[in-house]
Amino acid sequence: MKVPLINLTKQNQKILSEISSGISSIFEESRFILGKEVEEFEGNFASYCGTRFAVAVNSGTSALLLSLIAQGIGRGDEVITVPFTFIATVEAIIFSGARPVFVDIDERTMTIDADKIARAITPRTKAIIPVHLYGEVCDMNPLREIADKYNLSLIEDACQAHGAEYLPLAKKAGSMGDCGCFSFYPSKNLSAWGEGGMVTTDSEEIAKKVKMLRDHGSEKKYYHKMIGLNCRMEALQGLVLNCKLKYLDKWNERRRAIAHQYSEAFRDIEDICLPSSPPYSRGVYHLYVVRTAERDKLKNFLQEKGVGTGLHYPLPLHLQDSLRDLGYQEGALPVSEKTAREIISLPLYPEMEDTEVGYVIDAVREFFQ
Repeated sequence: MKVPLINLTKQNQKILSEISSGISSIFEESRFILGKEVEEFEGNFASYCGTRFAVAVNSGTSALLLSLIAQGIGRGDEVITVPFTFIATVEAIIFSGARPVFVDIDERTMTIDADKIARAITPRTKAIIPVHLYGEVCDMNPLREIADKYNLSLIEDACQAHGAEYLPLAKKAGSMGDCGCFSFYPSKNLSAWGEGGMVTTDSEEIAKKVKMLRDHGSEKKYYHKMIGLNCRMEALQGLVLNCKLKYLDKWNERRRAIAHQYSEAFRDIEDICLPSSPPYSRGVYHLYVVRTAERDKLKNFLQEKGVGTGLHYPLPLHLQDSLRDLGYQEGALPVSEKTAREIISLPLYPEMEDTEVGYVIDAVREFFQ
């Protein structure tokens, strides 16, 4: 048997018949950029997340960048985030003109360690970007307290957390900061047929600015109130995402069920650290990531068995060649560095059959036995 890390085909085939007429309409009318499909998705996604506004853009990276620019964050400013995330989090900070400042992660949750933030704050600090990693939300109450105390913007990187909930506030990811940023990359829990992103916010001012920024800084065609970018969502992606949104909770429940099967099956393996689901988070298992000192051997063994795996992420950002000029050295953020050496993602997607889940479980147990 072969079990891939993810299978996109099964899910996309299921919705093809539902959206076929919409696709035909887009092409017949040549309405390819923004339009009614995107507007409808924006409204539905805002309602789903529990925010007043949602502004669709062309990627999660753009969502992060435009969120920073819309709040006036730029040259000379500092933004606190973690090194254990996809590089887009930091690319957005750099392209805004600001400087990323890293704090380490909590070893148990692999998300930002709130206790380390205060020491990283300087007079130049303007924002904190916590990353809801692998589908689990960060502990937002302490982060909100810190942001309010130091008058900082709180921008949620929710690119892996569509539908995840923060239980103390009964709120979804993307609804607790000044804004939330989502990616609809094809492998996400809510995925486009290409690229896509979203900014969620309760601030009318932020939403208005992001709308202008995504469309060359214009409110009306050829009248530009600010310098912007071309970050508009395509109509096709709005159509696809709006169709998929109504299935998201069902798909997330299936992800939780598969993750539960894995965790129950691996609980007695001493040499493996299972994903932590902290009591404040109702996660959506964008990825099922375990940690083991035998990571590379396990990866090779599973490959021989036909089981796909991933490494999310094998080198923390402060040690990447492209970010050397930030001045961090090996050993500066030890929890992130250790975690990066040990993580391995196992197959998990809503369309996985129980036989496939069982095959992965048997292969992992065989390795450790």
